Amino acid sequence: MPPTPDAPAAALAPRRLLPVLVLAQLAGTAPWFAVNAVMPDLQRAFGWPVEAVGALTSAVQLGFIAGALVFALSGITDRFSARRVFLVAALAGAGCTLAGMAMAASYPALLFWRVLTGVCLAGIYPVGMKIAALWFPRGLGAALGLLIAALVLGSASPHALRALAADSSWTLVFQGVALASAAAGVLLFLAVPEPPRRPAHAGIAPLRALWTAARDRRVRGSVLGYFGHMWELYTMWVLVPLVLATRLAGPALSWTAFCVLGAGAVGCAAGGWLVRQHGSARVAAVQLATSGLCCLAAPLMLVAPAPLFYGWLLLWGTTVSGDSPQFSALTAANAPPALVGSVLTLANSVGFAISIASIQLFVALAGQWPLAWVLPGLALGPLLGLWALRPLLAAR
Repeated sequence: MPPTPDAPAAALAPRRLLPVLVLAQLAGTAPWFAVNAVMPDLQRAFGWPVEAVGALTSAVQLGFIAGALVFALSGITDRFSARRVFLVAALAGAGCTLAGMAMAASYPALLFWRVLTGVCLAGIYPVGMKIAALWFPRGLGAALGLLIAALVLGSASPHALRALAADSSWTLVFQGVALASAAAGVLLFLAVPEPPRRPAHAGIAPLRALWTAARDRRVRGSVLGYFGHMWELYTMWVLVPLVLATRLAGPALSWTAFCVLGAGAVGCAAGGWLVRQHGSARVAAVQLATSGLCCLAAPLMLVAPAPLFYGWLLLWGTTVSGDSPQFSALTAANAPPALVGSVLTLANSVGFAISIASIQLFVALAGQWPLAWVLPGLALGPLLGLWALRPLLAAR
């Protein structure tokens, strides 16, 4: 859920602008799950335990939290051109990815470079959203759905790259996503003009934002719903290769992981279309409930015939991330205008912290217990989210 600043007056955006933003967001976020796509290779090469995937993923999340807070508190994207910030972050993210590849034999060094990669991603994902908000102040809902869909595909893309390079070294995946990130920064900088104007930096007000989120039941509902969503989302993405490894290996596993994670792009786009008829709260609730039922169905689906097994994973992948744009929209719509950026930044940071705790917990459990016992625990997040959304659903 990205921090979304107050939008300026509408301006006529060039036709190419939204496709360029979507493509840049997709390519710029490719380094996010680079390690996850090659984890079996790293484990074979360096003898790492299964729990390493959780720590390396959490390192990116931690870096993203730190980067998002630094960007918000310093007002870098208000003081400087957002296009230039995106360019620098994308090039730096490419550099950190290549440095991690070069030092991958050292686990602490790779952890360090993954944290810095997360910091760079905080200059790509939210900054891309800010550029969209400045250019599409009255059509942000549709743009947001497409941009988060691009984030989903970008996060899944290393799995596709690993499948394409199945006979090559795992380093090709790192090189490919680094190239994609650098190209994203250059593309956006060259093809997207400066927005009509940038609002003056006002910083964030964490105490006021916290009070607003706690006191206003509608803001509290959307923020807690988002927290439940984050308990499930990234942990599910981390565990998908382990689930698929019960039936697949090699390129088939990588391709299927890409399809399962990438299906979330369909959920984001479809949710953006359905919200016009049914509202963000209802669309988010239906997707959250569906993904929660997928968690609970895991013991049966893990031993089900192939059509049911793969259909279950595709449905789960579609709905687990499809509600994300709606939580952003609900919080932005219900928070006081002067505090929208602060509330979203605070919620974003806490949500990613929750994802770190969830990843560490469930990866550790998956190393000790059967997946059929572990996966239903992810349903606690959707259950909390649905309970929290009640005031927003009743208001319709």
